[in-house]
Amino acid sequence: MRDKTIRPIVLVLLLLLLVTATAVPAPQKSPEEQKITHVLNRVAFGARPGDAQRVHKMGIRAYIEEQLHPDRISDALADERVAALDSLTMGRSELFNEFPDRQQVIRQLGIRPNQKNNSNPSVSDQQNQAQTRAKVQQFMTENMLKRPQQLLQQLISNRIVRGVHSERQLQEVMTDFWFNHFNIFWDKGADRWLTTDFEMTVIRPRVFGKFQDLLLATAQSPAMLFYLDNHLSSTPEPAQQAGRKRPNANNNKRAAGINENYARELMELHTMGVDGGYTQKDVTEVARALTGWTIDQPRMNGSFVFRPQMHDRGEKTVLGHRIQANGGMQDGIRVIDILAHHPSTARFISTKLVRRFVSDDPPQSLVDRVAATYMKTDGDISEMLRTIFYSEEFMSSDSYGQKMKSPFEYVVSSIRALNGQTNGGQQVGRLIAQMGQPLYQYQAPTGFPDRAEFWMSDGALIARLNYAVALTSGRMPEVRVDTNGFKDAQAAALYIGSPDFQKR
Repeated sequence: MRDKTIRPIVLVLLLLLLVTATAVPAPQKSPEEQKITHVLNRVAFGARPGDAQRVHKMGIRAYIEEQLHPDRISDALADERVAALDSLTMGRSELFNEFPDRQQVIRQLGIRPNQKNNSNPSVSDQQNQAQTRAKVQQFMTENMLKRPQQLLQQLISNRIVRGVHSERQLQEVMTDFWFNHFNIFWDKGADRWLTTDFEMTVIRPRVFGKFQDLLLATAQSPAMLFYLDNHLSSTPEPAQQAGRKRPNANNNKRAAGINENYARELMELHTMGVDGGYTQKDVTEVARALTGWTIDQPRMNGSFVFRPQMHDRGEKTVLGHRIQANGGMQDGIRVIDILAHHPSTARFISTKLVRRFVSDDPPQSLVDRVAATYMKTDGDISEMLRTIFYSEEFMSSDSYGQKMKSPFEYVVSSIRALNGQTNGGQQVGRLIAQMGQPLYQYQAPTGFPDRAEFWMSDGALIARLNYAVALTSGRMPEVRVDTNGFKDAQAAALYIGSPDFQKR
C-alpha cells in the first residue's frame, strides 16, 4: 500500500489511540496478573487467550520449568502445520538437487551463455533470453524442481508458524536469539542451500545446551564457514609442507592465504566481545588454527571437512595459551575450548541474554550473576536462563514493558493475542520485512540490534499501525484472527496498535 493511502489510516488510528487513552482508561490488572503477562511476554511470544489463566493455575515457576524442558511438551499442532514444508527435513545434497540454481540448470541443458553486453539487448537477444527462460521453466516443471527462493520462504514460514502455534515457546524465543547471535546471510551464494541445515540441525537442537557445544557446531557448520569465508582460509606457507600440490577448498586456482574474517567475528561477535581483551595477534593466531576447516563441494554437497594440506602446522599462541605444532584439526577445537571458557565470553553472552530478557541497558548486578553461573556450570544455557528468570531484576515491575518488540515478535504476538491461525505465507513475511526485519536477510554478521531505537523509525511506526488495521479487518488472507473479545474490529486494531502492546 502506498504512503498516500497508508498515512490517512495511520493518522486516524493515532487519533483514536489518543482519544481512547484519554477517555477510556485501560482496565487495571492485579500485581499477579501483571507479573504473568510479563513472563508470557518474555519467556514466550505473548499470551494466547487462556494462557494467563493456565499459568496462574500451575504457577509461574512451574511454567518456566516446563518451557526449559521442551522435550516434555507435545508440539503436535505446530508440527502438523509445518509438515508440508518439505525442505526443512531434507539433507544438504537433496536441497542442492531439488532447488537448483538457475545457472546450474542452464549449464545442465547445454545452453551457452550470452557473452554480449545486455544493457541494451537486441530483438534477437531478447528472443534468446525468452527461449532460455522457457526451457528452464519446462525443465523445472518436468522434473518437479523448485527455485531456491522457496527455501527462504519455507524457513520464514516455519519460523512464523512455530512462533504463533508452538507450545514450546521458549525454544522458539531462543532459536530466534541464537540464530541472530550467530547470524548468517541467506542470500550469499551457497548459503541459500546451507541456511536450512544451519537452523534445523545446528541451532535448534542446542538452544538449551552447553554454549561450547553450540559454538563448535556453528564453527563447523558449512553455512558459517561459507558466510565468513573460512572455507577459503589456507596456510600461505609453501606447499612442500604437505609434500605435494595443495588444493584449496574449491579445488580451483584461487591463491592460498589466511582469511581472518571468521576468526575476527568468532572473537568479537560470537564469544568475547569487542572489548574482551584480545589483540590483532590473537585474531591472526585463531585464523591460523582454523585453516583447513572448510567445505567439501560447497555448491554440490556442502559438508564440513578438514583438509590437512590447507592447515598451518606451526605452533600458535592464543590468549596466552600455547598450541603445539602439528595439531591438525585439534588446533581449531582447542581454540573453541579456550574461547568458550574465557571470562570475557561469560560476560559477553550473559550481557546479551540479560539485554534480551530484561532491559536494553542490562543491570550489571544481574549480568555478573549470570556470568558466574556460566563459569560455574561450564556454560550451561538453561542454568543461565534460570538465573535470569528467577532474579529480582527480571521479576521487578520496573522491567515490565521495557523492551520493544521486534517486527517478528510484534506480528507473532499479535496473531497469538487474537487467537489467530496462520500458514506463515509470503504476505506475512513481507510485512515483517516492511517493518524493518527481513528474516534471514540481515547482511552484517552482527545480527539485528536488540535495542528499541533500532525499530522505531517513522516508517516502521506507519508499517506497524497499518498492519494492525489490516490484521483486524480481515485483509490478510494468510491469517485468520478472532476479534470477538473486542467491541469491533476498530477496537481490536486500537489494542494491537497501542504503544503498550508493541512493548514486551
